[in-house]
Amino acid sequence: MIIRQFFIPGIAHSSYLIGGVGSCLIVDPARDTDRYITAAKEEGMRIAGILETHLHADFVSGHRDLADRTGVPIYMPERAGCLFPHVPVSEGSIINLDDLRIEVMETPGHTPEHVSYVLTHQSRGDRPGAVFCGDTLFVGDVGRPDLFPGRSRELADALFTSLHERLFTLPDYCEVYPAHGAGSLCGRMLSAKRWSTIGYEREFNQAVTIRDPEEFVRYLTTNMPPAPDHFSRCSEINRRGPTLLSELPVPEAFSPRQITEILDKNTTDVVDIRRYDAFGGFHIPGSWNVDTEVNFSTFAGWILPPDRNQILVAHDPQQVHDAVLMMRRVGLDRVTGYLAGGLQGWAFAGYTSDHVRIISVHELASLRTDTPGLLILDVRTQAEYAGYHIPGSVNIPWPELRTRYHELDSSRSIAVICGTGVRSGIACSILKRSGIHDICNTAGGYTGWIAAGYE
Repeated sequence: MIIRQFFIPGIAHSSYLIGGVGSCLIVDPARDTDRYITAAKEEGMRIAGILETHLHADFVSGHRDLADRTGVPIYMPERAGCLFPHVPVSEGSIINLDDLRIEVMETPGHTPEHVSYVLTHQSRGDRPGAVFCGDTLFVGDVGRPDLFPGRSRELADALFTSLHERLFTLPDYCEVYPAHGAGSLCGRMLSAKRWSTIGYEREFNQAVTIRDPEEFVRYLTTNMPPAPDHFSRCSEINRRGPTLLSELPVPEAFSPRQITEILDKNTTDVVDIRRYDAFGGFHIPGSWNVDTEVNFSTFAGWILPPDRNQILVAHDPQQVHDAVLMMRRVGLDRVTGYLAGGLQGWAFAGYTSDHVRIISVHELASLRTDTPGLLILDVRTQAEYAGYHIPGSVNIPWPELRTRYHELDSSRSIAVICGTGVRSGIACSILKRSGIHDICNTAGGYTGWIAAGYE
């Protein structure tokens, strides 16, 4: 028996290959499925099936793509109500693979339809040795139950039962393979450790150590981080069945003139995927700025309108290729093209450009004392702001600026700050798109502010 884990940074997604003698199963696959085809060939195995633990909210799954490429069945929780061909599974369903036995355990809580797959290596014994538990149990945390409006308490109750009456009846040595690690917003305190055991989590997982049901519910229904916009969208895409990647158009290289003609139709947004400092120096007016180097899938899925086309502005074609893949992971399938020749070509063509002033933390310190009416806009999360902030600053988390920008006095100069400059770069692009132009972005953010000794 072999177990191979595939980890995607940013969305912090883990998927798995479970191998028997000559066949294998893929658990919770990503949408870009080459990795599984390659791994199966490396192991000399035939992919025999695809297992999904639940309708994933934070990414679009690769179940349909992998099934299309291999012709194998997709096993889905019966309660998911999926609209594509699949094999429904429920409590007690058995999947046999060579000398492996996989039993379905219903573990609702993070989502109503959630199941876990309990693996027994029958040639070694008749007791389970591993469980693929999706987003029910993480290393160091459990799945958030608040993704369904009005059902948080119900799902938190169900999660408590799934943990203590289901998963934690497994042996302490049973290995735990979750669908996410540190960096995912599907929980609050996920460890950077990629796998664990039932015994370890029983002892050290803070949520699991809460044995009172009421206290557990309170713990999981308060102070959760905001859920990005694409969570509900991805869940429904996964239920309906994503469009096959092979059916999506290949983005075209557009000239500056073609882009201006496209933008005149008001069906397309420009997404500048360069670093915030490059965006600040020179960009196409009205562009979004989402840097590919920092959690791009989550940030893009959070704010970009899914019902509009996108044209990318990048450093080079490889960055475009990578960005398109990361956008498709969160259901943004409408990238029609990119600016050929980058911003240099735009400049040579003589078209209008815009910029955002980039300031150092030392300049911000000077502006605080020398600029009457300066507004310092802190776009970090409420929790980060509560932990430390510049006195007198105003906190509006960057995703909320799309609807709360009108709370700002556009007649004042605004200095935007986050932890590093990346999120404030996104915020500046939102403000620019909203008609607020007297702004500057603080390079280095609070990281630089504190390092420089400011309070």
